[in-house]
Amino acid sequence: MKIYILSKKTLVIFLILILAFVGLLIYCNRFTGYLTDIRSVFSTQKQLPIYSVETREKEIAISFDAAWGDTYTDDILDVLDEYNVKTTFFLVGFWVDKYPDMVKKIHQRGHEIGNHSSSHPHMSQLTREEIIKEIKETEEKIMELTAYRTNLFRPPFGDYNNLFIQTAKELGYHVIQWDVDSLDWKEMGVNPVVDRVSRNITRGSIVLFHNNAKYVSEYLPLVLKKLTEQGYKIVPISQLIYKDNYTIDHSGRQHKANAH
Repeated sequence: MKIYILSKKTLVIFLILILAFVGLLIYCNRFTGYLTDIRSVFSTQKQLPIYSVETREKEIAISFDAAWGDTYTDDILDVLDEYNVKTTFFLVGFWVDKYPDMVKKIHQRGHEIGNHSSSHPHMSQLTREEIIKEIKETEEKIMELTAYRTNLFRPPFGDYNNLFIQTAKELGYHVIQWDVDSLDWKEMGVNPVVDRVSRNITRGSIVLFHNNAKYVSEYLPLVLKKLTEQGYKIVPISQLIYKDNYTIDHSGRQHKANAH
């Protein structure tokens, strides 16, 4: 068996050809997807979504994830109206399919709608093409019903990786998590939710609720009453976060760049 050893000259030529090919990929927009995959694989810095916001204002945002049922959604909207609060609802595509009238109602009542995927998968387990499909399918469904294009995305299960974060950004999305989890899905009762939220809230917090949590009709007015008494102003997430010129620290807290 013959063993071939490349000369230094051949190796140099080979490396030049590789660099030229990579340069061509970068130059051609049609290869953006491949480059995104490459960047995500070799990136040593973990990219983070927005968990909370550093702000001098006593502002917070509360949000509702909607994937399973709409039994209590009318109650939520009525309570929010009573306290004159606007918030953000993250909707899954199959929920939009099942409750189109409720999607319209949420929008008509003045609340912000965010994208929560099409089929509620673990986003970190998807390819770039699958991520795009999950985002765009729900975006188009919501657009058709409300004429509103979503630009906030909350990954199901809070699951993400660099590829997902980068792909979402390329599609014009801010990826949103939370720093206060109400744990309402555990159905532990009213007081545990009220106590957990009121104890952990701080300026710039984003609170996670679910639209079909068993006790939401009871705990929500109590939470809003407490937060109001504490002097917090509740705004939709898009009004709380910075859209540009920002950094995100290791905890996922967003900071305005060059802020003093």
